Amino acid sequence: MSSGTEVTHDSGLGQTENRLDSLLQLLDDNNSLAIVCHDNPDPDTISSALALSTIADSVGVEEVTLYYGGEITHQQNRAMVNVLDVDLHRFTEGCLRASSLVAFVDHAKPGVNNSVPEGTTPDIVIDHHPVSEIDARYIDHRVGVGATASILADYFTCLDIELDTRLATALLFGIRRETLAFTRSATPAEYTSARFLHPHADINLLRELSDSLFTHEMLDSLGETIQNRTVRGSYLVTHTGRTDERDTLPQAADYLLNLEGVTTTFVFGIIDDTVHLSARTRDPRIHIGDVLIAAFDGFGSAGGHRDMAGGVVPLGVFGELDDDDELVALLADALTERFFDCIAA
Repeated sequence: MSSGTEVTHDSGLGQTENRLDSLLQLLDDNNSLAIVCHDNPDPDTISSALALSTIADSVGVEEVTLYYGGEITHQQNRAMVNVLDVDLHRFTEGCLRASSLVAFVDHAKPGVNNSVPEGTTPDIVIDHHPVSEIDARYIDHRVGVGATASILADYFTCLDIELDTRLATALLFGIRRETLAFTRSATPAEYTSARFLHPHADINLLRELSDSLFTHEMLDSLGETIQNRTVRGSYLVTHTGRTDERDTLPQAADYLLNLEGVTTTFVFGIIDDTVHLSARTRDPRIHIGDVLIAAFDGFGSAGGHRDMAGGVVPLGVFGELDDDDELVALLADALTERFFDCIAA
């Protein structure tokens, strides 16, 4: 770790000019930058990557490339990449060696929601998710804001760089999606950033991105979660079975939270040889990130915020079953009971 490491854990925006001096100096001393989005990138990470790319271009970094792992399956994520013509490249370990600087945006630790090998130390980390022991030369970690795009928007309030329509629209869309149109985990930082971005954004384009439709496959998968739900008190658990529609999980967790009497949702699904988890709560007594850690962190990777969380768990011994119906049934019983046991503890 560099002796010049800057670590911030403040509760919102502010003191940005001092942070930017360190970031701009680091960028100015290098000629290439690999910006790594988290796996299965969403509008928050994509817009943040675009913003950091613009800043790097402004100080003369000659080669800036945006990378991602996983897949871009969510219809709004695909629409954002296509409509805004975002040049994203598939991540390979070679891209790290080919760049003089590596940046993480909207994630912080190698191997956690990204395809970067564990043990890799990025040069730049800009993130809002709760995580400890971040190692990088420049760290802007603000757990008190609701979106990483808000941090990047804050940078542009202090920089003498033109905020063009494309970038302003991307950042505003990133904030809107991350906060479900300012209804989930929105803080004063999101409203401040939106007020700054709105005059520069293309509102018709923003509406087009927001109105992207479900695919037939996504709707079928969402229907599975509705049929498979189990409710105990105000807690709902459900699953998609085996699916290719990863983004159904968070969408179902959000959607089913609107069911009368439900305050907490937990959705899981089998994708290849891994179980993906997504959870939401509006119960102020519950920290859903801590619940998932208690329930599943020993078996895989899990965690998140007070009101939203996720994780992945290897199939392990369940994966040895040849019958898919039997696999889904056993897994559903095991994960459902474990979640209910941990949330009631």
